[in-house]
Amino acid sequence: MDDVRWLDDDELDAWSRLLAVVELLPGVLDSQLRRDSRLTNYEYYVLARLSEAPGKVLRMSQLAAHTNATLPRLSHVVRRMEERGLVERRPCPEDARATDAHLTDHGWATIQEAAPAHVENVRENVFDALTPEQVGQLKAIADALLTRLDPGGLIAVRTAEMRTGRPGERD
Repeated sequence: MDDVRWLDDDELDAWSRLLAVVELLPGVLDSQLRRDSRLTNYEYYVLARLSEAPGKVLRMSQLAAHTNATLPRLSHVVRRMEERGLVERRPCPEDARATDAHLTDHGWATIQEAAPAHVENVRENVFDALTPEQVGQLKAIADALLTRLDPGGLIAVRTAEMRTGRPGERD
């Protein structure tokens, strides 16, 4: 036990606060989305990732990686979203063993409608509490953590290959 690198008081305080944010923020986001758009936070995230993908299509395995889900969990969620007409699964034309998730026109309209209130909720509960300097610090802190937690950058990727515009800007 002597070789354990225990957290000092500042580290313990920071860790406790990070845990509290990680625990509370998803519920805040989920509540607003359920109330206003009948979407869970995860469903919104799936729609957002599809809306940013070229052609609004991703292989299910890529979508699972980008949303940090197992394929069974994603398949269950996508099945429910298919029933609501938000997404559609089709065989991948390049690989018959793979399945693609396609954002439907109804899914596109849903993400466009949900995005403004969701972004306002994020702004109110996160960014309005921070100074511009703290926003930069938050980005740097998140980058440092993601380098260790997501070394392949699968979840954090927001590059030109994924981003075709904000919801509402059809390519």
